[in-house]
Amino acid sequence: MSSHEPPAPQRVPAIRVVMMPKDTNALGTIFGGVILSYIDQAGAVEAHRHCPGRLVTVAMREVVFHAPVLVGDLVSFWTATRRVGTTSVTVYVEVEAERGHTGAPKVKVTEAEVVFVHVSEDGRPLPIPRPAG
Repeated sequence: MSSHEPPAPQRVPAIRVVMMPKDTNALGTIFGGVILSYIDQAGAVEAHRHCPGRLVTVAMREVVFHAPVLVGDLVSFWTATRRVGTTSVTVYVEVEAERGHTGAPKVKVTEAEVVFVHVSEDGRPLPIPRPAG
């Protein structure tokens, strides 16, 4: 990080989920699509802090799985707002798994940047309401 960049925003917990056998793939680990779905949900929780109303996901950037997620893992989805634009909100999501029991070492599973756009009922982009002041 250069000295000209603003400090990284503080991450906050968005959701936590215990992974169940129904979410496994043929290898017995949690299917990546399940994790992607939770990333989308966690990002939306954070984005809605800045914009009530309809938000749609338009991009999920640079999703790289660093470690598998196992049945029984307690998975935490941490979020931080990266940018609030005219019609969009960009959210960073970091995913950690606790193996086995509470207090176990956390494993960074994946991370992604998710972009949401505020839209009207007919799907057209709308400006994000700004606080008066």
